Amino acid sequence: MLTGDEAVDAKERLRTTLRAARQQRSEHRRGQAAVALAEVVCGIDEVANSRCVALYASGPTEPGTGPLLERLHAQGVRVLLPVLGTGLRRGWAEFTGLADLKTRAPGRPPEPSGPDLGPEALADAGVVIIPALAVDTAGARLGQGGGWYDRALVAALPDALVLALLYDGELVSAEKSALPCEPHDLPVDGVASPSGWRRLSPSGA
Repeated sequence: MLTGDEAVDAKERLRTTLRAARQQRSEHRRGQAAVALAEVVCGIDEVANSRCVALYASGPTEPGTGPLLERLHAQGVRVLLPVLGTGLRRGWAEFTGLADLKTRAPGRPPEPSGPDLGPEALADAGVVIIPALAVDTAGARLGQGGGWYDRALVAALPDALVLALLYDGELVSAEKSALPCEPHDLPVDGVASPSGWRRLSPSGA
Protein backbone atom coordinates (compact mmCIF):
# COMPACT_ATOMS: atom_id res chain seq x y z
CA MET A 1 0.00 0.00 0.00
CA LEU A 2 1.27 3.46 -0.86
CA THR A 3 1.59 5.93 2.01
CA GLY A 4 2.53 9.55 2.56
CA ASP A 5 3.79 11.51 -0.42
CA GLU A 6 3.70 8.42 -2.63
CA ALA A 7 -0.06 8.10 -2.11
CA VAL A 8 -0.62 11.81 -2.74
CA ASP A 9 1.39 11.72 -5.98
CA ALA A 10 -0.33 8.54 -7.16
CA LYS A 11 -3.75 10.08 -6.53
CA GLU A 12 -2.90 13.16 -8.56
CA ARG A 13 -1.70 11.08 -11.50
CA LEU A 14 -4.91 9.06 -11.43
CA ARG A 15 -7.06 12.19 -11.18
CA THR A 16 -5.40 13.66 -14.25
CA THR A 17 -6.02 10.49 -16.26
CA LEU A 18 -9.62 10.03 -15.10
CA ARG A 19 -10.58 13.67 -15.62
CA ALA A 20 -9.19 13.56 -19.15
CA ALA A 21 -11.24 10.44 -19.92
CA ARG A 22 -14.40 12.11 -18.63
CA GLN A 23 -13.74 15.14 -20.80
CA GLN A 24 -13.93 12.89 -23.86
CA ARG A 25 -17.56 11.96 -23.21
CA SER A 26 -20.01 13.80 -25.43
CA GLU A 27 -22.89 15.76 -23.96
CA HIS A 28 -25.27 13.24 -25.50
CA ARG A 29 -23.55 10.30 -23.81
CA ARG A 30 -23.53 12.15 -20.49
CA GLY A 31 -27.25 12.79 -20.79
CA GLN A 32 -27.98 9.14 -21.50
CA ALA A 33 -25.82 8.09 -18.55
CA ALA A 34 -27.64 10.47 -16.20
CA VAL A 35 -31.05 9.05 -17.09
CA ALA A 36 -29.82 5.48 -16.70
CA LEU A 37 -28.14 6.32 -13.40
CA ALA A 38 -31.38 7.72 -11.99
CA GLU A 39 -33.15 4.48 -12.89
CA VAL A 40 -30.45 2.37 -11.23
CA VAL A 41 -30.28 4.39 -8.01
CA CYS A 42 -34.05 4.62 -7.55
CA GLY A 43 -34.20 0.83 -7.84
CA ILE A 44 -31.98 0.32 -4.78
CA ASP A 45 -34.08 -0.79 -1.81
CA GLU A 46 -32.39 1.56 0.66
CA VAL A 47 -33.08 4.52 -1.61
CA ALA A 48 -36.67 3.48 -2.33
CA ASN A 49 -37.36 3.16 1.41
CA SER A 50 -35.54 6.28 2.58
CA ARG A 51 -37.45 9.41 3.55
CA CYS A 52 -34.25 11.51 3.28
CA VAL A 53 -31.34 11.17 0.85
CA ALA A 54 -28.19 13.27 0.74
CA LEU A 55 -27.03 13.87 -2.81
CA TYR A 56 -25.08 16.50 -4.79
CA ALA A 57 -25.51 18.62 -7.88
CA SER A 58 -23.08 17.22 -10.44
CA GLY A 59 -20.48 19.19 -12.33
CA PRO A 60 -20.30 19.26 -16.16
CA THR A 61 -18.20 16.11 -16.61
CA GLU A 62 -19.40 14.13 -13.59
CA PRO A 63 -22.07 11.42 -13.82
CA GLY A 64 -25.18 13.58 -14.04
CA THR A 65 -27.47 13.82 -11.03
CA GLY A 66 -30.14 16.13 -12.49
CA PRO A 67 -32.65 13.37 -13.42
CA LEU A 68 -32.04 11.65 -10.08
CA LEU A 69 -32.60 14.86 -8.10
CA GLU A 70 -35.86 15.54 -9.93
CA ARG A 71 -37.10 11.98 -9.57
CA LEU A 72 -36.43 11.77 -5.83
CA HIS A 73 -37.99 15.18 -5.26
CA ALA A 74 -41.09 14.22 -7.27
CA GLN A 75 -41.45 11.09 -5.13
CA GLY A 76 -41.59 13.19 -1.98
CA VAL A 77 -38.12 12.29 -0.73
CA ARG A 78 -36.38 14.99 1.29
CA VAL A 79 -33.12 15.65 -0.57
CA LEU A 80 -30.15 17.38 1.04
CA LEU A 81 -27.37 18.98 -1.01
CA PRO A 82 -23.98 20.24 0.20
CA VAL A 83 -23.42 23.90 0.90
CA LEU A 84 -19.87 25.09 1.43
CA GLY A 85 -19.26 27.76 4.01
CA THR A 86 -16.15 29.73 4.79
CA GLY A 87 -12.94 27.85 5.41
CA LEU A 88 -13.62 24.17 6.02
CA ARG A 89 -17.22 24.64 7.13
CA ARG A 90 -19.61 22.24 5.43
CA GLY A 91 -23.37 22.01 5.73
CA TRP A 92 -26.49 20.88 3.92
CA ALA A 93 -29.58 22.56 2.50
CA GLU A 94 -32.82 21.19 1.09
CA PHE A 95 -33.25 20.73 -2.65
CA THR A 96 -36.41 22.40 -3.96
CA GLY A 97 -35.84 22.17 -7.71
CA LEU A 98 -33.18 22.47 -10.38
CA ALA A 99 -34.16 26.06 -11.12
CA ASP A 100 -33.21 27.03 -7.57
CA LEU A 101 -29.62 25.80 -7.85
CA LYS A 102 -26.96 28.45 -8.28
CA THR A 103 -23.16 28.43 -8.44
CA ARG A 104 -22.16 30.70 -5.58
CA ALA A 105 -18.43 30.87 -6.30
CA PRO A 106 -16.00 29.58 -8.94
CA GLY A 107 -15.15 25.94 -8.48
CA ARG A 108 -18.08 25.24 -6.19
CA PRO A 109 -20.92 22.90 -7.12
CA PRO A 110 -24.39 24.40 -7.59
CA GLU A 111 -26.14 24.95 -4.25
CA PRO A 112 -29.75 25.47 -3.07
CA SER A 113 -30.78 28.94 -1.94
CA GLY A 114 -32.28 27.72 1.33
CA PRO A 115 -30.70 28.00 4.78
CA ASP A 116 -27.58 26.09 5.71
CA LEU A 117 -28.78 23.38 8.11
CA GLY A 118 -25.27 22.63 9.32
CA PRO A 119 -23.17 19.47 9.15
CA GLU A 120 -25.39 17.62 11.62
CA ALA A 121 -28.29 17.59 9.12
CA LEU A 122 -26.59 14.65 7.41
CA ALA A 123 -27.77 12.45 10.29
CA ASP A 124 -31.30 12.64 8.81
CA ALA A 125 -30.23 10.80 5.64
CA GLY A 126 -30.63 7.05 5.34
CA VAL A 127 -28.62 7.13 2.10
CA VAL A 128 -25.65 9.39 1.33
CA ILE A 129 -24.73 9.59 -2.36
CA ILE A 130 -21.35 11.11 -3.10
CA PRO A 131 -19.15 11.82 -6.14
CA ALA A 132 -16.00 9.91 -7.05
CA LEU A 133 -13.52 9.69 -9.89
CA ALA A 134 -12.98 5.98 -9.19
CA VAL A 135 -13.66 3.38 -6.52
CA ASP A 136 -12.03 -0.01 -5.99
CA THR A 137 -13.84 -3.19 -5.03
CA ALA A 138 -12.74 -2.87 -1.38
CA GLY A 139 -14.56 0.48 -1.15
CA ALA A 140 -11.59 2.85 -1.45
CA ARG A 141 -12.71 6.04 -3.15
CA LEU A 142 -10.74 8.55 -5.19
CA GLY A 143 -12.35 11.97 -4.90
CA GLN A 144 -11.46 15.33 -6.35
CA GLY A 145 -8.85 16.00 -3.70
CA GLY A 146 -10.48 18.50 -1.35
CA GLY A 147 -11.29 16.02 1.42
CA TRP A 148 -14.74 17.59 1.87
CA TYR A 149 -16.68 14.34 1.95
CA ASP A 150 -14.21 12.58 4.23
CA ARG A 151 -14.90 15.32 6.78
CA ALA A 152 -18.64 15.52 6.13
CA LEU A 153 -19.29 11.77 6.40
CA VAL A 154 -18.30 11.81 10.07
CA ALA A 155 -21.81 13.17 10.75
CA ALA A 156 -23.62 10.39 8.82
CA LEU A 157 -25.66 7.71 10.56
CA PRO A 158 -23.55 4.58 11.27
CA ASP A 159 -26.00 2.46 9.25
CA ALA A 160 -26.49 4.90 6.37
CA LEU A 161 -25.72 3.50 2.92
CA VAL A 162 -22.84 5.52 1.47
CA LEU A 163 -22.96 5.20 -2.30
CA ALA A 164 -20.54 6.63 -4.88
CA LEU A 165 -21.65 7.47 -8.42
CA LEU A 166 -19.41 6.47 -11.33
CA TYR A 167 -19.44 5.98 -15.04
CA ASP A 168 -19.17 2.41 -16.22
CA GLY A 169 -15.54 1.29 -16.17
CA GLU A 170 -14.50 3.43 -13.18
CA LEU A 171 -14.84 0.63 -10.61
CA VAL A 172 -11.45 -1.09 -10.37
CA SER A 173 -10.27 -4.33 -8.82
CA ALA A 174 -8.78 -3.92 -5.35
CA GLU A 175 -6.79 -7.09 -5.93
CA LYS A 176 -5.24 -6.01 -9.21
CA SER A 177 -5.07 -2.23 -8.92
CA ALA A 178 -6.11 -0.98 -5.48
CA LEU A 179 -6.53 2.77 -5.25
CA PRO A 180 -4.01 4.68 -3.12
CA CYS A 181 -5.36 5.54 0.34
CA GLU A 182 -4.44 7.90 3.13
CA PRO A 183 -5.47 7.57 6.80
CA HIS A 184 -8.28 10.12 6.48
CA ASP A 185 -9.90 8.41 3.48
CA LEU A 186 -13.27 6.86 4.30
CA PRO A 187 -14.56 3.87 2.32
CA VAL A 188 -17.92 3.69 0.57
CA ASP A 189 -20.48 0.89 0.94
CA GLY A 190 -21.33 0.62 -2.72
CA VAL A 191 -21.15 2.11 -6.19
CA ALA A 192 -23.77 2.88 -8.82
CA SER A 193 -23.15 3.40 -12.52
CA PRO A 194 -25.47 3.56 -15.55
CA SER A 195 -25.33 -0.23 -15.94
CA GLY A 196 -26.15 -1.16 -12.33
CA TRP A 197 -25.03 -1.01 -8.73
CA ARG A 198 -22.87 -3.13 -6.46
CA ARG A 199 -22.39 -3.40 -2.72
CA LEU A 200 -18.73 -3.51 -1.69
CA SER A 201 -16.83 -5.15 1.15
CA PRO A 202 -13.41 -4.47 2.68
CA SER A 203 -12.20 -7.78 1.28
CA GLY A 204 -12.95 -6.64 -2.25
CA ALA A 205 -14.95 -9.82 -2.86
